[in-house]
Amino acid sequence: MSTIQCDIVSAEKAIYSGEVTMVIASGVAGELGIAPRHAPLITQLKPGQVRVLLADGGEEDFYVSGGILEVQPYMVSVLADTAVRADDIDEAAAIKAKEEAENLLRNNDKKQDLAMVQADLAKAMAQIQAISRLKKNLKR
Repeated sequence: MSTIQCDIVSAEKAIYSGEVTMVIASGVAGELGIAPRHAPLITQLKPGQVRVLLADGGEEDFYVSGGILEVQPYMVSVLADTAVRADDIDEAAAIKAKEEAENLLRNNDKKQDLAMVQADLAKAMAQIQAISRLKKNLKR
């Protein structure tokens, strides 16, 4: 089976480094699936989930706050301000952040920066989706 090196790095530390069969991420133009021998590419990532399919058939899920995905002939790099393993996300905090952002949107009194509130909501929803996917994979 063919593999490609994948590195996921946050502003604080390296989160993951290893050989994978595929990297799946949400680019600003849509979902991306990066397999070995993919054409070189650089794109922005939306806040959301990054999945890596491992050579042994396993899978690891990560949450990124956005960032850059770069594909080179033998390597995929994900560079994000924030990147965490899905199982390290605080589910209760993500749900609370989602509810707070929804309340601010409902009760918009123009004191809040609408774009910032919407971005906070998108981040919280992406974290919740990453947790949900992780839980689904654990049940398999």
